[in-house]
Amino acid sequence: MADRIEKDSLGTINVPENALWGAQTQRAIQNFPISGLKPYRAFVWAMALIKRSAAQVNRDLGLLDPQMADAIVTAAQEVLDDKWESQFVVDPIQAGAGTSHNMNVNEVIANRANQLLGYSIEDAKKPVNPNDHVNMAQSTNDTIPTAIRLGALWRLAELLGKLDALADALDDKAREFDAIVKSGRTHLQDAVPVRLGQEFGGYAQAVRYDRERIVTASDHLRRLGIGGTATGTGLNAHADYHRRMIERINGITDLQVRSSGNLFESMQSMADAADFSAAMNTLALTLTRIANDFRLLASGPTTGLDEIRLPAVQPGSSIMPGKVNPVLAEMLNMACYQVMGDHLTVSLAAAAGQLELNVMMPILAYNLFQMQDILINAVDAFTTKCVVGITANREKAEAWLAKSAVLVTALNPVIGYLKAAEVSKEAMARNVPIRQVVLEKGYLTAAQLDRILDVRAMTEGGIMGVGSGG
Repeated sequence: MADRIEKDSLGTINVPENALWGAQTQRAIQNFPISGLKPYRAFVWAMALIKRSAAQVNRDLGLLDPQMADAIVTAAQEVLDDKWESQFVVDPIQAGAGTSHNMNVNEVIANRANQLLGYSIEDAKKPVNPNDHVNMAQSTNDTIPTAIRLGALWRLAELLGKLDALADALDDKAREFDAIVKSGRTHLQDAVPVRLGQEFGGYAQAVRYDRERIVTASDHLRRLGIGGTATGTGLNAHADYHRRMIERINGITDLQVRSSGNLFESMQSMADAADFSAAMNTLALTLTRIANDFRLLASGPTTGLDEIRLPAVQPGSSIMPGKVNPVLAEMLNMACYQVMGDHLTVSLAAAAGQLELNVMMPILAYNLFQMQDILINAVDAFTTKCVVGITANREKAEAWLAKSAVLVTALNPVIGYLKAAEVSKEAMARNVPIRQVVLEKGYLTAAQLDRILDVRAMTEGGIMGVGSGG
């Protein structure tokens, strides 16, 4: 591929002939061949939104030539529309603060704007400059934290929609399985009866609570510090720039952003991003627990619990014919472990801010956006390919319960704990039903036992045999 020569403050450098990026991006490519990863689309989208908004605001303030501003707006909109994805090439592990990412966006939009104005990329007289015009009234130090917030908000509705679908699917199963009474298990040991539907209803509610946490944390991301420029003072930005940027971003999107109220805090602190990360991490903890329960409840089938059956979506073994594994639950576990690792990186990066700036924002951004991306995709796959197709093995669930000596718990309020323990031990030692031992000892009548050992009623609470409540 042929090259062209580009120039920056350090001198000249060769850039691929057809690349829209320029000298500073090329230096970043050469300096940071670290992971082979590229920025998430949310990050590019958010930066393009800032560039488009800034061009319009600076034009309206009389600071930017209208013709150049309109070309920048059009070029930035093309990036928003995902037209130039291949042009955003800087490794997420890069120079501190995100200058390389900012300049990658500035250079691509500047060169594309020049093309729209009729200039070739090689033309030395091309008018739109990435620093002077696309980056006008901006610094890496206020655009990158703003982009982190905007990018996370951009995919928020998508994430919440996937969580709603999962909670709804779990609720559907809760209703479908409500009539199935099974053994509860605490400490992985037999416990008093529950309904399978109650278990699934608990899962659904846990997901909804995590959704609430994410919504609460996301509201803090709406506080923008754009216009603080290098340190929060707003140097080189018009006095009305910050206010107008908030208005313009809200005019283009429905993100409902607002002023942070303190541009110095906005630049110093990544606490809002860490809080949002923590909310997603809590969701990952919940999802891991649910996935683990599904694997336990579906274990076997002949040598395990086998109380639910997960959909068979692929063969489970290269050597054991007919084996089917809980692959969607396993996938969700792995996805959540990655999310937890991402959260650790976000936490460490957020803690690394010093004085007026957090220079670890590029890796924080990458991991935050990865968390969102993984959760959206993993939750969707788990819901559509697993949860909606779960069936219950009622016969097995009720059979396990019938063998449980823990049913004796319901006798505690009537015959006392010590007598109940005596009955339990004897029933297990003789391998006979609890009912038989109680009748033999004359502790209760058959009619009393019918009321007290009603397993469905046990799942409703109360004191057995004397009415509910209390």
